[in-house]
Amino acid sequence: MELRVFTEPQQGATYDDLLAVARTAEECGYGAFFRSDHYLAMGGGDGLPGPTDAWTTLAGLARETSTIRLGTLVTAATFRHPGPLAITVAQVDQMSGGRVELGLGSGWYAEEHTAYGLPFPSLGERFDRYEEQLAIITGLWATPVGATFGFEGEHWTLVDSPALPKPVQEKVPVLLGGTGARRTPRLAAAYADEFNVPFAPAEEAVAAFDRVRRACEDVDRDPATMTLSAALVLCVGQDDAEVDRRAAAIGRDADELRANGVAGTPDEAVETLRRWADLGCERVYLQVLDLHDLDHLRLVADAVAPALR
Repeated sequence: MELRVFTEPQQGATYDDLLAVARTAEECGYGAFFRSDHYLAMGGGDGLPGPTDAWTTLAGLARETSTIRLGTLVTAATFRHPGPLAITVAQVDQMSGGRVELGLGSGWYAEEHTAYGLPFPSLGERFDRYEEQLAIITGLWATPVGATFGFEGEHWTLVDSPALPKPVQEKVPVLLGGTGARRTPRLAAAYADEFNVPFAPAEEAVAAFDRVRRACEDVDRDPATMTLSAALVLCVGQDDAEVDRRAAAIGRDADELRANGVAGTPDEAVETLRRWADLGCERVYLQVLDLHDLDHLRLVADAVAPALR
């Protein structure tokens, strides 16, 4: 199982905070550094010193890291037009030497749209726009150099686009996720390299994985070509006292985290992650909420990750 680091900077983080986490994750051998794409703190926090833009952050990290993969879990389709987003991701991929992955979602947090003047259509329209974005972005990247790309949809029309620039990677991995029962599995089967279930009970994740496998079969795609992953909050300590301290630092209860996240002693964390592996989960995004506790990342890399290889 591959372990990746996932951060929520809208809760309060500077670029330098994120750089320290990304560099530590790289030094420790984590598979990737991912961040959310939000502009407003959640849960009543003040979010100080304020939000950082996901793709601006990743562009900086692309130049200040060397090997770790970089991505979003997930970029909101409501924030950006598909053509400029395709250009941005391709450029950051070039800046990183081919280490970028695009997680894309329909957008869901109404309050941040209101706070920053972003349109927030109905759920059905958001999914319609999301589907068009997936078709446009992947179509632009797949268009051969020298050819042009066109698209006519309900929400976007592209005419004779040069479809440039191209990413360094032959194909930027695309990640989709969620527990939707109908459109989400279909879109994943059509466009995604990875399907992620965030912060869901194991039984819900299994059901979502099964739906995506069936959706792949429906379009004659080998389900084995889809990487299955989960996102889970992280709270690991050398002993119970350290677990309690780390849980308190993020405003959570240690027992609740043991039930719903990757939490407890290293042995407990290994047991939890092995259970997820048995469910078909190949990759876990460890949600790190205390970005200043870099020893937390080092502990997991030293005492948990080796048992999963």
